[in-house]
Amino acid sequence: MRRALAALTAITVVGLIPAPANAATVTLSAGHVDILDIDYANSALTLDVLDGTGATDVDRPASDVILQVPATAKVTVPSGTAWSFLGTAGDTVWVLPQTQQAGLLYAGWNTLGVPSGAVQSDSVNVRLTGVTGPGRFSTYTTGSFGTPSKSFDSGDGLPDTLTVARNSHAHANWAFSAAGTYTVTFEVTAQLATTGATVTSGPTAYTFTVLN
Repeated sequence: MRRALAALTAITVVGLIPAPANAATVTLSAGHVDILDIDYANSALTLDVLDGTGATDVDRPASDVILQVPATAKVTVPSGTAWSFLGTAGDTVWVLPQTQQAGLLYAGWNTLGVPSGAVQSDSVNVRLTGVTGPGRFSTYTTGSFGTPSKSFDSGDGLPDTLTVARNSHAHANWAFSAAGTYTVTFEVTAQLATTGATVTSGPTAYTFTVLN
């Protein structure tokens, strides 16, 4: 399995296995998973799920995966205006943390499959384009002093865009303000280095089930 890092870092990709055609839906509830697995090949950007919860990493279409957020992910919203995007201080929020914890998904994203020189600035734009569900969805990181830095937030208007360098791997906190089922839609775009033409993964919908 890949060693997950809490900061952007390059790692070597080995032993990837594609999911079998017409695979049954898989529920992932604990372990390492790159929810946004971004690749570029044959003039196309693709976006899927890299399932690292087992002995060998498996690429899975997002439509074949349910990402489960158990009740043990509940935490309390801290006080202070910096945390208000999660809700009112003292409220319950479900968070998949940016540091690995037993019994929870260790969720992140990677651009390890984007070759050097393929796209302008050697980076892609990750866009959160839509969220449906019973509450607010956000991702954020916390530094050494615990101050949150948002990457995506459905509560302050969409789309949100994050520029991610190629050959990088990152983890973040994935937060949900209420229990229930969410459909979270991302899209990845980039400009080709050779022509400047825009390439896109197209919208990709992810399903999260947040348990009470």
